This record gives sequence, structure tokens and C-alpha cells, in this order.
Amino acid sequence: MLDIIIVLVVKLRQNRNHGEPYKNQSSAVVFILLGFSDYPELQVPLFLLFLSIYAVSVTGNVGMIVVIKINPKLHTPMYFFLKHLSFVDFCYSTIVIPKLLETLVVEDRSISIKACITQFSFGVTCVMTEMVMLAVMAYDRFVAICYPLLYTVSMSPTCCALLVTVAYSWGIISSIVLIYSILILSFCETKLINNFVCEYSVFLSASCSDIHFSEIILFIFVNLNSFCTLFIILISYLFISVTILKMHSASGRYKAFSTCASHLTAVTIFYGTIFFLYCIPNSQNSRLAVKVGSVFYTVVIPMLNPLIYSLRNNDVKETFRRIMDLKIISR
Repeated sequence: MLDIIIVLVVKLRQNRNHGEPYKNQSSAVVFILLGFSDYPELQVPLFLLFLSIYAVSVTGNVGMIVVIKINPKLHTPMYFFLKHLSFVDFCYSTIVIPKLLETLVVEDRSISIKACITQFSFGVTCVMTEMVMLAVMAYDRFVAICYPLLYTVSMSPTCCALLVTVAYSWGIISSIVLIYSILILSFCETKLINNFVCEYSVFLSASCSDIHFSEIILFIFVNLNSFCTLFIILISYLFISVTILKMHSASGRYKAFSTCASHLTAVTIFYGTIFFLYCIPNSQNSRLAVKVGSVFYTVVIPMLNPLIYSLRNNDVKETFRRIMDLKIISR
């Protein structure tokens, strides 16, 4: 798909220039991801740390998918969405962490512009999909708590499949639009990137052409996605809170709140990190803070989500125990 988009952009440029071939040096440009090269004494400890996080992330997310699939008690809309959230987190960590580990052990930290765009495109797809998925899960909790008698009808298998399809589709559409806004830029020289992942700011800072249009596209899509999904989540939890406060039974209030606690924790961490990165000023002194925030956003959160949802759920923990018991018996 990426190759097709590149070809289309080149043809559009040729047409715009009345059939003359578009000339720039973008195809030969490479980026050098500095990563954590400023701290050579931490290369090995960071490698071991990120490798451990990646192992936990893969095990947790794949384990969550397997647990939900084999336990009939978890064949509900909430866990259907959680299964897809785990899949997105698994994909995202696999896109980012292997390259991060590579930059910690090799001297050549260069990455071609095509490889950088490819990493960025898959990363954007995962992030945008996760945002929509978190909003969908908030809506699911809203229907379950506020309209329990209509829950089975409102969250039918067809409706759940449609909501998941919308989440993935929006992630792909957002990725395609942002990739196009990058491909219309020109890159004329090798660029040192003081980060470990290919983010949008990397392409803007490395471009030697006008970036105004690309900045507008970024502003529209990022803010539209962030604030719309967050608005849905906040409205859902506003109605959920009102409904819980109206309950006369303390045990009923506790049960209703406990079903939302894991999701609310995941949402707080996810959006809290995003807005933290938004609020960091663009200065030399903020580079370390940006890297730490990016690590938390791209590496830690995909690991935390399965832990957050599994530690508070007895059915999930019981299924994990059964799987471990079966492995011990088989030995």
C-alpha cells in the first residue's frame, strides 16, 4: 500500500510540473536516530530494560487474547473489544521496540526515509485505532450500566463487529492522510534525529520544503481524533457516574464502579501521557522529557494495558492459573 501511495504522489507531482520528472534527493536521504546515544553508560541497562518490557508486553497481550478466546465467560462485548485492544498494543510494541533495541546495540543508527515512513504509518494506524477503541469501550460501559436491559440488543455481535471495523478503518484512513502529507515534502540531506522512533515531527524538522500544509493536516487529524474520542469517553463516564450515584445499594455501586475501574485507569494513563507530550515546550532542555514521555507512550503503555485489565479481573486470573497448571502437568 505504501509503494502505491508513493507512486501516486510522484505522478501527481509530475502532472503538476507539466510532465517534467520531479527532482529531489528524498530517495537517497537517510535519518540517523540518535536514541539514547547521549548516555553511552546506559546502553546495556536500557537494552535489558526495554527487552524485558517487550517480553512482558508480548506475553501479556498475546496471553490476554488467548485467555479471552478460550474462556466462554469472557465471550462478552467488553472482552471482545479488549481482545482487539490487546492486538493493537501487541502490534504497536512490535513496530517500535525492535528498532529501539537495535539503536542501543549497533553503531550504525541510520534508517532510510522509506523505512521511517513505514514505521510511522503502522504506528499511526495503531495509535489512532487505540484511541477509537478506548472510546468504543467507554460507550460499551455506558450502555451496560445506564441501560442494562437493552445491553444485549444494543451491543449485539453485529454492532460490536461494526464498531471494531470503524476503529480499524479510521486508523488506516488517518495513516494514509498523514503519509500523503509527508510524501509531498522534500528531504534534501541526511538528518540527525534526537529520538528513537519515527514521529511526525521528525519529517517536519528534516524537510527542506514548505511544511505549512503538512502542519495543518497534522493539527486537524491529531486534535480531531484526540478531542473527539476523549469527549465520547468523558460524556460516557459522566452519565455512568450519575447512574452509579443514583443506585441505592452500596454493593451495586461498588460492582458498577469496579467494571469501569480498569478502563478508566488505562484511559487516564494513555491520554495523560499524550497531553504531557503536548505541553512540553520545544526547547533544548526538554529533549530528555520528550524521550521519557515517548518511551512511556510507545513502550510502557502497551505493556501496562494487559496488566491493568488482568489484575482486576478474577475470571482472567483464574484462566491464567488454569493455563499455567496445564503447562506444569504436561511437563
